[in-house]
Amino acid sequence: MIDHVSVYVSDTTKSRDFYKAALAPLGYEVVMEFPHAVGLGIAGKPDLWLIAGGARTGGQHVAIRAKGRKEVRAFHEAALAAGAKDNGPPGVRAMYHPNYFGAFVLDLDGNNLETVCHEPYIE
Repeated sequence: MIDHVSVYVSDTTKSRDFYKAALAPLGYEVVMEFPHAVGLGIAGKPDLWLIAGGARTGGQHVAIRAKGRKEVRAFHEAALAAGAKDNGPPGVRAMYHPNYFGAFVLDLDGNNLETVCHEPYIE
C-alpha cells in the first residue's frame, strides 16, 4: 500500500490550486501547508505532497484510485478546467486488465496525473 507520493512543482501556490480543483471530485482537499510543501488527501490524511523545486526530467506519474467511473470522468473534466492538458481521456485500458478505467492529464509542470477505477463497471 502506498502511504504518500511527492510531486515536485515549480509553483506550490498555482499547483495547490490546480490539484485542489482537479481532485475535488475524488474527495481530496488541502490538509496541510508549509512554506515549501502542500499536503492533499482525504479525511485529514495527506497522501499527495506538492514540493517546491520544479518538475524532474521526464516528469512523474501519480495514479489515484477513484470509487467509480463517474469520479474518473469528473476528475478529467475538473483537471482540464483547472488548466491541465489532456493525456488520455476517460476510458477502459484493457491492456492492463478488463476493468481498468482511467483518465490521464498533464499538470502545470508536465507530470502525468491519472485517476483509475479497477472495479467492474461502477458508475
